[in-house]
Amino acid sequence: MWFRRDLRVRANDALAAAARGGLVLPLFVIDPVLIASSGGPRLAFLRDSLADLDRSLGGALVVRVGDPSVVVPSAAREAGASTVFVSRDFTPYGRRRDRAVSEALVATGGVLRGIGSPYTVPPGGVLKPDGNPYAVFTPYWRTWRRLASENRAAAASAPADAGVPECVTARGDDFTWPERSFTALDLPVAGEAAAWDRWEWFVEHGLGTYGAARNTPSIDGTSRLSTYLRWGVLHPSQLIDECDGSPAAEEFVRELCWREFYADVLHQRPESAWKNLDGRFDRMQVDTDNAARERFALWQQGHTGFPIVDAGMRQLAATGWMHNRVRMIVASFLVKDLHLPWQWGARHFMDHLVDGDLASNNHGWQWAAGCGTDAAPYHRILNPTLQAERFDPSGAYAQQWIEEWPLTGPPMVDHAVERAEALRRRAALSVA
Repeated sequence: MWFRRDLRVRANDALAAAARGGLVLPLFVIDPVLIASSGGPRLAFLRDSLADLDRSLGGALVVRVGDPSVVVPSAAREAGASTVFVSRDFTPYGRRRDRAVSEALVATGGVLRGIGSPYTVPPGGVLKPDGNPYAVFTPYWRTWRRLASENRAAAASAPADAGVPECVTARGDDFTWPERSFTALDLPVAGEAAAWDRWEWFVEHGLGTYGAARNTPSIDGTSRLSTYLRWGVLHPSQLIDECDGSPAAEEFVRELCWREFYADVLHQRPESAWKNLDGRFDRMQVDTDNAARERFALWQQGHTGFPIVDAGMRQLAATGWMHNRVRMIVASFLVKDLHLPWQWGARHFMDHLVDGDLASNNHGWQWAAGCGTDAAPYHRILNPTLQAERFDPSGAYAQQWIEEWPLTGPPMVDHAVERAEALRRRAALSVA
């Protein structure tokens, strides 16, 4: 069993299938490609999650380092295993990697068998009646919700989860985690038990008011489960099974669906990871000179002079997480007030977010920039002052993260002026 984004024992279809075949060699491969592209908070949480998974497996988890197309077949040969079970990965890199691993296994008489995925409905599984993928969220949501219910009904009749499998032992590799993974940030506690503790807290204290509270960054009104979902410590279907069908619970399920919608978009259009989904925006004028770099640095540091923007950026730096409403505000500000490439902001987020997920992060940025699928209309330019008045009227969120509160002096830009400039640049696309 080759673990990737499914670092749990419970409700793990691939692990259960492997266990039904007999003894299991649980393997995790530290892939240098993914290590190089992961920020410190994500690596720290991964390291702690692997330690928890190892404990759950009775100390049997084998961690090896290197190219998976070499490491996985080698481990399979050592274990005398002809089948390597995995939870399917739909990211652009994951698909390329798995093809290479599959080919290497076939060459030695083995097979890579994908069972399950990190999603309730796998990418590519939600299609319009004509067989094409959805480009708009609302009709996707309606079809996804029906399929999710059907999938859960089918799962209820499947063999019961056998729990911790009987494992074989093998040597692991020594690995020195990058220095950036040893962070002083107050990250979520890793592991299945901690994830379920947070879920139970949310059910008791937050789920009933989720629809009303989820946009208020000063309160603990969201599930804070995104990190566990990103690494598969929890599976979204487990959470859906726990929801009671109330309006607030359905609002929460709808947010889970957004995660799967963006994964589906990335699956259909893998080039959209770092390129505009709407190619017209390739001609959009953006600033990349030295002055732009200086503005970007002020945004990164949370020194824009707009309290809700600065609070969000400082929350990210201090915790590896940012409230979702504030993510939208700081993204709109970078793209439409500072006129910088959305990719700069997306990369900064991926470097610092403990829940950084390529599909959700980058397509969320494209939504804010107006160049993604079902994106916000470009003229929807979030005014950071009005957003603060609406979602942080008392200033409680800003005060929590800005040491020098209250801010004095003017903000770095005049929003009205920059809004007009953003609209001018957008209009130029229509006449070019």
